[in-house]
Amino acid sequence: MSENALLTPIKVGPYDLPNRVFMAPMTRSRADNPENAPTGLHAEYYSQRASAGLLITEGSQVSNQAVGYINTPGIHSKAQVEGWKPVTRAVHDKGGHMFIQLWHCGRISHPDFHGGALPVAPSAINPHDRSYTPGGFKDTVTPHALTIDEIHAITKDFKNAALNALAAGFDGVEIHSANGYLFHQFFTSCSNARTDEYGGSHENKARFFFETLEAVGKAIGFGKVGIRLNPSAHGFFGITIDRETIPTFEYIVERLNDYRDLAYAHLIEPMVPVDDVPHAVKEIARHFRPRYKGTLIINCGFDRESGNRVIEQGLADAVSFGKYFIANPDLVERIERGAQLALPDVNTFYTPGAKGYTDYPPLT
Repeated sequence: MSENALLTPIKVGPYDLPNRVFMAPMTRSRADNPENAPTGLHAEYYSQRASAGLLITEGSQVSNQAVGYINTPGIHSKAQVEGWKPVTRAVHDKGGHMFIQLWHCGRISHPDFHGGALPVAPSAINPHDRSYTPGGFKDTVTPHALTIDEIHAITKDFKNAALNALAAGFDGVEIHSANGYLFHQFFTSCSNARTDEYGGSHENKARFFFETLEAVGKAIGFGKVGIRLNPSAHGFFGITIDRETIPTFEYIVERLNDYRDLAYAHLIEPMVPVDDVPHAVKEIARHFRPRYKGTLIINCGFDRESGNRVIEQGLADAVSFGKYFIANPDLVERIERGAQLALPDVNTFYTPGAKGYTDYPPLT
């Protein structure tokens, strides 16, 4: 590897990418219109960052049922597909590549988003969290436990969203199966108390995820599909680690090797300290790299030095950056030049408009 391993080329799925500096998916809440469709502001934001080896968009809901936050874009309606087309075109015009993250929030939602209907989940267990609704923060509620037919319908929603993504010009999709959202809720005992074929064993807890991966991969090609996992998530969105958590994720990651054409597996290092959490894994890349033979992206807390190091050590193939890409639209160029990295304004992460979104300046 070169001094800057992050800047070496990599092949992901069918795509030859110029570097391993990927942009992580981040909710930015700028789709503040009745259709929750992307706008010209999204096109400017993503095209500013098109030098990333791969752009992964913010989570985009696959149906109305999937919504969990205000002003997040979707990929299930005609207006949303049309809204994304100028975004992908702007990125491609600059030579970039772009995957959209497909999202279902599950129980991390509120009846205010669903005309009074309950959010859905594997089991009727309240995450005891807060939901940011059009009326402000509200306590989460006990969700509706999905029936088997309803689970199958959500798999179809992901398949249709993936097809919509290609119609909108995306190069591929990432299935969001991390951070306490719907698939993650099936993986963990704290949110899944089912006794049917979708609960209990590692295989059963992962069944919905793999059924959806199969459906999406067969629809658009597995080389255009990535997945995201957060094995050591703990203490947020109602997720807690127990003795079965890591073995379930080990089963999932090892089974992903059956999908030899899969674009990538995107794993997240602990987002909060887990040193004192029983059964947690403190170094995700080091633990899971030996278990996965495909392209592995690692995320959370990396900078230029640690990003280069994790690749040089063979623990990951690429690094996704979140907050640094918010404040440094030219992050790749700054890494190349050894330039100072700007820090983002956390107060504008989720506010409407260009401030804190498209107004971070590149290097002069």
